[in-house]
Amino acid sequence: MIVYILFIGISLASWLIQRSLKNKFEKYSRVPLPYSGAQVAQMMLMQNGINDVSVRQTGGSLTDFFDPRNKTVNLSETVYSYNSVAAAAVAAHECGHAVQHQVGYSMLVLRTKLVPVVSFASKWVTWILLGGILLFEVFPYLLGVGVVLFALTTLFSLITLPVEIDASHRAVQWLERAGITQGQTTDYARDALKSAAYTYVVAALSSMATLFYYLQIFLRRN
Repeated sequence: MIVYILFIGISLASWLIQRSLKNKFEKYSRVPLPYSGAQVAQMMLMQNGINDVSVRQTGGSLTDFFDPRNKTVNLSETVYSYNSVAAAAVAAHECGHAVQHQVGYSMLVLRTKLVPVVSFASKWVTWILLGGILLFEVFPYLLGVGVVLFALTTLFSLITLPVEIDASHRAVQWLERAGITQGQTTDYARDALKSAAYTYVVAALSSMATLFYYLQIFLRRN
């Protein structure tokens, strides 16, 4: 019963945070700045001595990401072309990941190394857990394998937290140092990125709760 209450609480928190993030992004999108998200990204990359990363536009809303494989900062339509605090904050955050990649930020390096393993785990973990529960009497350790694979995805979620927080910290510091945001607009940028960080906190909590649930099943059946 405690686990189900926890799941409901996390689901509610996730909905509230997503709604808050959307509202704040819309609010800070109405606060103008002299530069577009694309220009902010290009300036931040250049001032950090990163010359081999390109800035591209991608579809959707809040679909921004840095891809270290092809060295691109991909900005959504509402970030790439818009001159606003929200656009600048998101663009600088994604460039924060590019800076992490350049300096070899330890948590990003660890997360990158886990990507192939987590990709495999994410693809098969649901089926292995289901098979482990249904076939426990025949293959008792199959459920244990599923729990271990899910634990890897949980570890990935936990490692993602400091990576995202550090990227936001680098973004806000650079925006103020470069004079793109000052005073209140810096506070707006920080607030927008803080709301985005909460989504990763909730994702990590949800993953931990799910892991605990499956671990309970495995231990109880044993």
